[in-house]
Amino acid sequence: MIAEPDGPEDRLRRFATIWSRAVFPVTSTSSTRPEFEEQLLPLARTLSEALRARTFDAGAGRAVGAALVDAHCTDPEALSRSLDCVDAYLVLYCGEDGDQEDLRARSSRLQHAMAAGFAAALRRRTLAEQEAIAQAALNAQGVVAQALHATEARFRAVFEGAAIGIGIADLEGNVLQVNGALLRMFGLSEQSLRGRNVREWTHPDDAPQTWRLYDELVRGEREHYHLEKAFCRPDGTVLWTNLTVSLLRDADGRPQYQLALMEDTTERRLLNLRLRYEATHDALTGLPNRSFFFERLEKALGAGEGQRFGLCYLDLDGFKTVNDSLGHSAGDRLLVEVADRLQSCVTAPGEMVARLGGDEFVALTTGPDTRRTVDELAARIMNALLAPISVDGRELTVRGSIGIVEGPAGERSPAEVLRSADITMYRAKSAGGNRFELADPEADARVITRHGLTTALPTALDRGEFFIEYQPLVHLGDGSVRGAEALVRWLHPQHGVLGPDRFIPLAEHTGLIVPLGRWVLEQSVCQAREWRERHGGDAAGPLRINVNLSPCQLTHPGLVQDTVDILERTGVDPEALCLEVTESALIGADDDLLKPLRRLAEMGVDIALDDFGTGYSNLANLRRLPVSILKLDRSFTQSMQQFPADPVDLKIVEGIVSLAHSLDLAVTVEGVETGAQAEQLRILGCDTAQGWYYARPGPPERLHELALVDATG
Repeated sequence: MIAEPDGPEDRLRRFATIWSRAVFPVTSTSSTRPEFEEQLLPLARTLSEALRARTFDAGAGRAVGAALVDAHCTDPEALSRSLDCVDAYLVLYCGEDGDQEDLRARSSRLQHAMAAGFAAALRRRTLAEQEAIAQAALNAQGVVAQALHATEARFRAVFEGAAIGIGIADLEGNVLQVNGALLRMFGLSEQSLRGRNVREWTHPDDAPQTWRLYDELVRGEREHYHLEKAFCRPDGTVLWTNLTVSLLRDADGRPQYQLALMEDTTERRLLNLRLRYEATHDALTGLPNRSFFFERLEKALGAGEGQRFGLCYLDLDGFKTVNDSLGHSAGDRLLVEVADRLQSCVTAPGEMVARLGGDEFVALTTGPDTRRTVDELAARIMNALLAPISVDGRELTVRGSIGIVEGPAGERSPAEVLRSADITMYRAKSAGGNRFELADPEADARVITRHGLTTALPTALDRGEFFIEYQPLVHLGDGSVRGAEALVRWLHPQHGVLGPDRFIPLAEHTGLIVPLGRWVLEQSVCQAREWRERHGGDAAGPLRINVNLSPCQLTHPGLVQDTVDILERTGVDPEALCLEVTESALIGADDDLLKPLRRLAEMGVDIALDDFGTGYSNLANLRRLPVSILKLDRSFTQSMQQFPADPVDLKIVEGIVSLAHSLDLAVTVEGVETGAQAEQLRILGCDTAQGWYYARPGPPERLHELALVDATG
């Protein structure tokens, strides 16, 4: 067995070997096959580098195509075989460690660029030949006039032996002479071509200037012109040519004949069309791809005044489950069927559907009244997905979430429109899916702001943008300050001071909550040490610091060790620290989750069950939780704004306090805003409280001042 190439250079040389073996038989080179392979090796390296470059450079592909012509690979079959090799083997041997879908797309674009470079180089070479032929024809015509037989023979040899089609006509357009190449291109005999008039060869695809240039030439107003022109063959097929027409003058400079040189570009044109199709259409579904869709969207957004657009952004609900349970092959068949159904939904002028990738599709409608048509289009799409899809004998129910963006042309860029549609689609998915939602600029702004905050979070901690405010914990019996809860804030450069509700969920989602929580814990414990040093050890004991723990921190393996390290480094007793855990985080918690909390409690750290009363937990679970404090949610204090409070609410709080005390748990109440609330909570037996009635969260100096007032009062 032959070993596969190991290193990148081995794989590159293997690619060059395969390429040379495919192309060498159809080249006109005098080199041996190994020598030809050495010529292709640097071209293979250029393609490999372009495939893996950070930014795609079509110039590399064009340069390789031109280099093939320079290497005498001028036969169209040489280009076709080269493109087949690049398509089959470039990603295999030169892109093993990249995103295969992206590399395939790049490979297609490189093939398109190679074909363009090959065509341009071959055109330059052909034009050079054409100039030589035209000069020979002029010389020959002059010599014919002088009856020089030898020059006539040389002209005839060039005329008949040329690989491109040549025809000579008089100024009225009557064809006088044609060579064999031209006869083969048209598939006609010399008798059927000679005597025809040039003006008969019109074609629906003729460029507007085609016949204007012709008229100027036969009038003697121009010497030559060059353009791409189509001709109809007798069998009904189309012949595409690069056509150059030159004016031949007599010895006195008077116009006498016209000379046409034709290069058959039909195969090359078909190849370019195929490459263009592959570059702009999804390989799996045949729908237009992201690149093609952006072209159409950009054109729609650039339409004139009075034009509008409507866009439906579709994402299939639960498609990942199909891939995971039935395999990617079944998922692909599902996508093909969905694509066919979506294609049947866009039948009106100005409508199209495309696949952006994965299970995401977009449908576009344009015109003066897209407010109505885009809703109708979304409804058609939802109806098209209703019928189950059969895959591998299973009937799969397909649902989708659609985000709709509609508006006038000329106000937004394609990227902005697609971003709004994407945001709206996820809003529909978050609402339960199987529905469509209209874009909401305010909702978009919130999501964009949220994304901006998420992006800025990783570096905000390094830049020192976070700070901590402290809200005092007050003993309801004597009104003394017993400690404070640490509340982190973000001083954002653009948005100002942000509360934890704006960024803590984002930090939990990104995993930054672990380093952020560690920083808050360390800063708060250091602050507790400073309070102890300034406040001293009065009868009430040292001020305690309460720090919140998120669910992510609870499951982090370094929680206990980080806490121990911080306490030892700062010299703060564990009894001065209280870690607050929300009730919802501990509902149904198993022993593995509770183990770190138990270890911390055994060290002397207080564990508080925060937001108690909101999680619907079983009160019997309190016996197995390593908590020493219950923090009643602020909802319990809302009905105590007036004195006396609702008797039912008082009974509920009284029952909770009684239960907590029977389990040796202290009770802290949040959200105390009035003296009436504080008094009723004191009567009910609550131990400590916090809220705006005592103080809003503030800098650590304010807590020290409050503590001093209590100590001297």
